[in-house]
Amino acid sequence: MKILSAQQIHNWDAYTIANEPISSVDLMERAAQGCTDYIFRQQLFDKPFKIFCGKGNNGGDGLAVARQLLLQHYNVSVYIIEFGAVGTEDFQTNLNRLHELAVNIHFIQSQEFFPAIDEHDVVIDALYGSGLNRPLKDMSAALIEHINQAKAYVISIDVPSGMFIDKSSVANVMIHAAVTLTFQCMKLCFMVAENAVNTGDLQILDIGLHPVFIETVESNYQIIIKQFIQSIYKPRKPFSHKGTYGHALIIAGNKGKMGAALMATQACLRAGAGLTTVNVPEKYLSTVHTRLPEAMCSIREDGTNFKGINAVGIGPGLGTEEDAKRLVTTTLEQFKGSTVIDADALNIISENKELLKQLNASSVITPHPKEFERIFGKAANDFERMERALQQSIQCNCIIVLKGRYTLVAHNGKGWFNTTGNAGLAKGGSGDILTGIITALLAQQYQPLQAALLGVYIHGLAADISLERQSEESMLARDVVENLGAAFNDLHS
Repeated sequence: MKILSAQQIHNWDAYTIANEPISSVDLMERAAQGCTDYIFRQQLFDKPFKIFCGKGNNGGDGLAVARQLLLQHYNVSVYIIEFGAVGTEDFQTNLNRLHELAVNIHFIQSQEFFPAIDEHDVVIDALYGSGLNRPLKDMSAALIEHINQAKAYVISIDVPSGMFIDKSSVANVMIHAAVTLTFQCMKLCFMVAENAVNTGDLQILDIGLHPVFIETVESNYQIIIKQFIQSIYKPRKPFSHKGTYGHALIIAGNKGKMGAALMATQACLRAGAGLTTVNVPEKYLSTVHTRLPEAMCSIREDGTNFKGINAVGIGPGLGTEEDAKRLVTTTLEQFKGSTVIDADALNIISENKELLKQLNASSVITPHPKEFERIFGKAANDFERMERALQQSIQCNCIIVLKGRYTLVAHNGKGWFNTTGNAGLAKGGSGDILTGIITALLAQQYQPLQAALLGVYIHGLAADISLERQSEESMLARDVVENLGAAFNDLHS
C-alpha cells in the first residue's frame, strides 16, 4: 500500500471526480458522512459539539459534518475563522446548505470572538487539512492554542490542524487531537513518533476514491500489508530436509549478556533455519547446550569458520572490547554472504566508520534510532532520519531496518513501513529476536529485502499474538519467540 504526498492525494480526489464520475461536493459529502458515522458509533449524543472550520475544503468537510449531525438532532455550534480569503466553491455550497437549518453559525474575526470551550464539549477540528504548506501564525495559531488549552475531546478531520503530512511539523503550533479521522489511506505524518501526541487515535475512513489511481503513481514509501507478505512467504516443502533450509551462524553473547545470544539463537531456530550454530566464549558452552539443545556451538576462542554457512547474525550481547571489534571486522571482511548486523556490532561500526565499506547488497543492519544516528549522524527530526535511511541504503548498498513503532525497511532509496507489533516490544531482547528471525530467513535463501520485510512483519505479528495472554507491560521477548509459530500459521489463512 503506497503512502502518497499531499499533491498526490489531491490528484486522487480529482481523478475520482473525473472518472467515477462524481461531483466534488458530493465526494465531500461522502467524506463527511464517514466522519459522521464514526461519531454516531461513539455515542456522544448528549455532548455539545463545537465545530471549527477554515474556508478551504477541510472547512467544507466540517460544515457538511455539522449539517449531518444537526439532522440527527445533535447540539451543534459552528465557528468559521475569517482570514480575508474567499471560501472554496465546495465550502460555500456547504455553508449555504447549513444556513437552511436553524443553527448557531459564528464568524471569528479576532481573538475576542473565540468561544468559551468546556472540557465536556466535543470539538471538531476542520480548520486546516492536508494541503497546509506553512506553519500557522497569528489568529490561526492563537485559535489552536485556545482549543488545546480547553482540554476538550477533540476530533480532527483529515489531519490535526497545523500538521504537515509529508514533512516535519515539530516546531509548528498544532491541534492536540484525541482522534484523527483521515481519509482513504495512511499519511506519512502518522508514521512518525514526533506526531503521535497530536494525532491521538488514528482512524482511516474509506471514502471510495477510485482504486485505479493508486496503480498509476509512484511513491518512495509503502506500508507492508499481509497480502504482500503472503506473496513472498515460502511454505516448507513436504520432501525437504534440514539442508534445504540453510545453516545460520549467530555470533553473539559475552559476559553479562548471554541472554541476548540465547534469545537470538532461539528465534533463529523458531524462524526455520535448518541448522543453527551459535558462536560463544567457551565458558558459556554448557549454558547453550542446556538451554538450547537444538543449537550447535562453536567456540569464540577458536575464531570463526564460515564454511557451509549461509547467513550470519552478529552483534547481540557481543560487547565492544577489542576481541569483539576484531570479530566484527573479520566477519565483515571474510564472510560475503547474507549478514544481519545488530546491537554491539553496530556500536563497533559507529566507532570504526571504515567498516561501512564492507557492507554489501546482502547486508541487513538493524539499528534503533540512537544506533542509527551514531553511525550516520544526528537528525533534526523523524522525517530527516527517514530520508537519511533511504539515502544511506543507496550509498552503503545495504538494507537498513530502522526500528520503531512503524519499523522502516530502507532499500535502494525506497522505504517500507511495518504496521504489526505493539508497545510490548519496548523491552530488552526484542531486537535480539528480530536479528535471529531475519538471519534464519536469509539462511533459507530468501532474498535480503524479502527476509527483512517478512522478518519485521512476523516479529511484530508474534508480539500482537502474545497479547492474547500477556499485556504490553508483562510481555517478554521470550513470549514473542514462543508465538512465532502462530504468526507463521497466520500466513496460511
